[in-house]
Amino acid sequence: MNETLRAAWVIGRRDFTAVVLSKAFLMFLLGPLFPVAAGVLFGSLGSSVAEDIGADVVGISMPASEAQALAATRASLSEAMGERRYPELRILPDDGRPAADWLRESDQAEAGGEGEDKGKLAAVLSGSFAAPILTATADQAQNLGPELALLISQTQNGGGQLKSLRVDTVQSSAGGMQRAQLLTGQAGQFLLFLLVMLLAGMVLSNLVEEKSNKIIEILAAAVPIDAVFIGKLFAMLAMALVGIAVWGAAGIAALQIWGPGLPNLPVPAVGWPAFIVLGIVYFAMAYLILGSLFLGIGAMASTVREVQTLSMPVTMLQMFVFGFAFYTVSKIGQPVEIIACVVPFTSPFAMIARAAQVPELWPHLVALIGQAAFALLVVRMSAMLFRRNVMKSGASGGAWAALFGKRKAA
Repeated sequence: MNETLRAAWVIGRRDFTAVVLSKAFLMFLLGPLFPVAAGVLFGSLGSSVAEDIGADVVGISMPASEAQALAATRASLSEAMGERRYPELRILPDDGRPAADWLRESDQAEAGGEGEDKGKLAAVLSGSFAAPILTATADQAQNLGPELALLISQTQNGGGQLKSLRVDTVQSSAGGMQRAQLLTGQAGQFLLFLLVMLLAGMVLSNLVEEKSNKIIEILAAAVPIDAVFIGKLFAMLAMALVGIAVWGAAGIAALQIWGPGLPNLPVPAVGWPAFIVLGIVYFAMAYLILGSLFLGIGAMASTVREVQTLSMPVTMLQMFVFGFAFYTVSKIGQPVEIIACVVPFTSPFAMIARAAQVPELWPHLVALIGQAAFALLVVRMSAMLFRRNVMKSGASGGAWAALFGKRKAA
C-alpha cells in the first residue's frame, strides 16, 4: 500500500507540474468567461423550485371577527387574481401576546423542525382594522405591507381609501430566513455542478493523450496501475483547485474594484466557514467520482472518437443527476431528498443544499465517507478494466470489446 501511495504521489506531481506550467493552462483559466450563459438553462427550474417553499405566511392576531373577514376577503380575491397574488394568512389566537413573540416562537419552531403550523411566519398583523400594526423585517414589511393594506381596505370599505399600516421592524423572521437559505442552497448546487462539468473532462483528455503516445503503458509497466490512476486523478483535482482559487480571487478583486463590494449574502444554516469548507470538500468528491468514471471510459476507449461516443452519455446523465438534486433542494427531510443524499452521484449536490438549510453536521461526515468509498471503488474498477483489456498484447476490439472483455485475434 505504501508503495502504491508513493508511486501515486510521483505520478500526480508529474502530471500537476506538466499541466500547471504549460501555456495551455493560461488559456484554460479564461474558460469561465464563456459558460456564464449556462446559468439561463436552470433559471426556470430554479424559479419553480423556489415556489415549492410556498407563499409568505402572515400571522393574523386580531379580533376573531376581523381575522375571519380578512381571511374571507383574501380567499375571494385569490380566486379572481391568482393564489400567489396575496400572502397566506394564518389566524393566531387573540390572547394579547406581542407580535414579536409570535415571530420569535416561529423562529424557534423552525429551528427545531416542529411542523408547518408553528413555523415559517414571515410577519404578524396585529391590532385592529382601525389601527393595524405590521411586525416584520424591513424587507418583508416593504414587500407585504401594500398587499395587506389593500386586503384590509377591501375588507373594511370595499376597496376605497387605502389603509395605512404602522410597521414595527424586527431583525429576522423564519419565513424570510428559510427562503434566503433555500436560494443559498440552489446557488451552491449550481456553482458546484458548473465547476465539476467544466473541470472533470480534463482527466479524460489527459489519459487518452497518454494512451495515444504509449506513455501510459510505460508508466503502467513501472508502477502499479492503481497508482497511475490515483495519481492522475488527484493531480487533476489539484489543478482544478488552483484554477478555482485563481477565479475566486479574480472575482473578489473585480467586485472590490469595479463592483459594489462583496454582497451581503444570507448566512447558511451551518454558518459561512463550515459551508465554504463543505463546498470545497463536496466539489472534490463530485470531481473524484466523475473523474473516476472518465478514467474508466478512457480505459475502454482507444481512439478520440470512442472517447466522445462513451463520454457523451455520461455527460448527459450528469445533467439529469443535477436536475434531480436541484429538484430536492426544497424538500429537506422528505424521502426523495434522502435518496438524493444517499446516491453517490447526487449526494454532493444534495448535501451542499442541506448544509445551507439544516445546521446538523454529522450527516455530512457520513455522506463524505460514503462518497470517498464509492470513488475509490470506481477507480479500482477502472484500473481493473485497463489492466484486463489494454495491457495485453494483440489488437483491441474497441470500446465495447474492452467493456465486455472480448478481443479480436492478433
